[in-house]
Parts: sequence; structure tokens; C-alpha cells
Amino acid sequence: MTSLVCTLQHHQDDVNWCAFSAKLLATCSGDKTLRIYNSHDFSELPFSPLWGHGYSVHCCCFSACGQFLASCSTDATVVVWSMDTGEIEGVLEHPGRSPVRICALSPDSLHLVSGASDGSLALWDHPTKQLRRTGRVSDTTMVACSFSPCSQMFMTGSTYGDLRLWDLDMNQLHAEKNAHDLGVSCCTFSPSGQVVQFNLASCGQDSLLKIWLINKFTYGGSCKMHLMHTLTGQSAPVLSCAYSADGQLLVSGSVDKTVTIYDFFAEVILLHCRYVTACAFSPTSPIIATGSMDKTVNIWTLEDGCRGQSELLISDWSEDDVSQWLLEEGLGGLVEKFKANNIDGTELLALSRETLASELHVDGYSYEREAIEGWINTRNRSSPMTNLPLLTTLLTPNHTLKMAIGRWKTSH
Repeated sequence: MTSLVCTLQHHQDDVNWCAFSAKLLATCSGDKTLRIYNSHDFSELPFSPLWGHGYSVHCCCFSACGQFLASCSTDATVVVWSMDTGEIEGVLEHPGRSPVRICALSPDSLHLVSGASDGSLALWDHPTKQLRRTGRVSDTTMVACSFSPCSQMFMTGSTYGDLRLWDLDMNQLHAEKNAHDLGVSCCTFSPSGQVVQFNLASCGQDSLLKIWLINKFTYGGSCKMHLMHTLTGQSAPVLSCAYSADGQLLVSGSVDKTVTIYDFFAEVILLHCRYVTACAFSPTSPIIATGSMDKTVNIWTLEDGCRGQSELLISDWSEDDVSQWLLEEGLGGLVEKFKANNIDGTELLALSRETLASELHVDGYSYEREAIEGWINTRNRSSPMTNLPLLTTLLTPNHTLKMAIGRWKTSH
């Protein structure tokens, strides 16, 4: 389902981040440089590497048009680069001069956020390079940031373990405390979000990758956030995660030296020699870049088998498409219930465990097969976890959990 295209070996220290534009790939490293490649053949551009930071470069991101690249560093600055010439367009000094660990550009390219080791945040006007707002979360380090697809909100993650949603006036719209035990390492919005409903992926030192649903309410500006899925496919801290441009695929990199690609929560495993610190999808081709502490960047191509049901976005599925998917997954017993509730692709993506249990009477929990079969054979037609009636007694294998258990048994 995947194959290695090439390995880029130009950095002299750990690779900290990878980012794609429509035509370019940017990587940054502890060697104080950024390197820029043509994403067609992965040849390095003439003006690469970029020198402008005095210390390790932690993060980089492109503007939507790909004309500009922003990078941040331990030297307490964000540098904005021209991708036409490789020249510096601006240097943004973070308030308080604390090392800058994360930066993010909004999809409309109007705003830039930087987050620092002292828990401070700075919101910049990208076209003018002027500071617009500041904020702070005490006693933590900002290590993750992502703008919503509408560009009106952004999520931050910290070493304290919390996820916080902010508006452009630096008001906190929601705080999810202890989202990841021992700390968040990365967070990213799905690009396929709607105006009032978004999916967010986050990962952390707890070795988990989590999928969240965020609802933004029109009146009052409040937001609600709840956990939809917890993915346990990796056995060590997960350091990075990224969505594909269509929102159908999710990739994560881990200290266990693996890269995991989730295709509607089925897994493909790729390997590095050392910790995987960065991952990114190309927005225009089936390509993934993964960076590692082995100083390399691997370029992978995705074959057709990793594209799910079809090239159609899940959010665009009709009710019939959902029914067909249920049949293919061996869940034919749920088709009528889903049809009765008019569940199309958009509704399918928004389903949580609570909704499945309370409204559709689908259990959603994992059990040992022998135990749950024994429960059902005693004519129990209710969930052992919720006591709610079970619509069907069809059992679906939890391949993610099975693989995680298998890896744990191998390592012990």
C-alpha cells in the first residue's frame, strides 16, 4: 500500500518538522537550517539551505499560496521567508524573548501564531508582520498549534497536557484539561471541517492519538469539544500527526520508530531507524514525508489501496454510500438503523461513542471475543458496559487493539 521513494540525507542533526506546499517540501532541523525541495522530484532548490536562525529550528509552515514559509527557533524568533528567492521577508521577535517552539499560519494567510517555552502566545498580522495580540498559559511550554479551516480559531497544546481553543482576540473558547497524560506533542485540524463543526487530531507522551469533534455555536461564540476516538496503534510517545488534504487519511510518527497511516482507522505501518519526529502529507499528490532523529527525511508514495472506499470524501458520502460501506465491513445488521436515522457521510464522521450507544444502540466497546460471545449466548441483549439494548450481535474485530497487543507481547 506504500513504497519508499527516496531518503533525503542533507540535515546534520535531528529533523524537527516537515511541511508541504503545492510545489515544495520544507524541512527544519537542530542544525539551525531549513532545506527546501521540489516536491515533484525532491531535488533541492538552489537557494537551499536557508540560514537565518541562531539555534535549533523547531517548526516550519507554508502560507496557503506557497509563496511564504514561516519558521521558529530557540533563538526566540519567527522568520518569514520568500519562496521565490529564499530571502528573509521579516523577523518576528517573540514577546519576552523566550524560545519559540511552535508556529502556525492560518489557511487564509492573514494570521500567524507563535508559542514559546514560557507558555506565552503571540498572534501576528502576517501581511504586515505586526504583533496583534498576546496570551499566556502559566507553568507550561507551548508545543503544538493548529488553525481551524475557517481561520477564525486556533488550538494550542502544551507540555502540561491540555488543549486550548482560542479566537483571534485571544479569548479562550474551550480548555480540555489533561487531554494527554504527560503532555501534548502535536495537534492538527482536519482540512475538511465545516463552518461550525471540526475534527481535530492530537497526540502525546501517553502514546495515544486522539480524534476530537469540536462544535462552534452561532450564538454566544461558545464551543463544545468531545472525544470521538482514541487510537492505540503505537507503543511509545507519539510525536507528530497530520491529516491528508481531503481529511480521509491520518498519519502519526512515534518514539517506537514507526509511522502509522490510518485509513478510516485501518493501519499501515512504516519504519524509521530512530524516533519519528515529523510527518506531513502533500496537498497535491499521494506523498508523505516523515522526519526522524536519524537526521533523514523519508518520502513515501501511497498506492490506491490506501485511499479508502473511493476518491470521494467521506463527508460527501450519501446514505447509500454509508450503507455500502457497512456491508463491506460486515456490519449489514446496522444498515436499516443507519438509514432510519438518515446517516450520510457528514453524520457518520460526527458519530461519537455516546451517540452510538444512546441513539443507535451500537455498543462501540472492545471485549475479548470469548467473553462477549459468552455474554451474548446467555441471551443477554444489552451492552455489558452501558446496559442499553443491542441492535445487533454482530462482532467486529478491533484490528488496532490487536496489533498494539501483538507489538507489546513482542517487546516483552
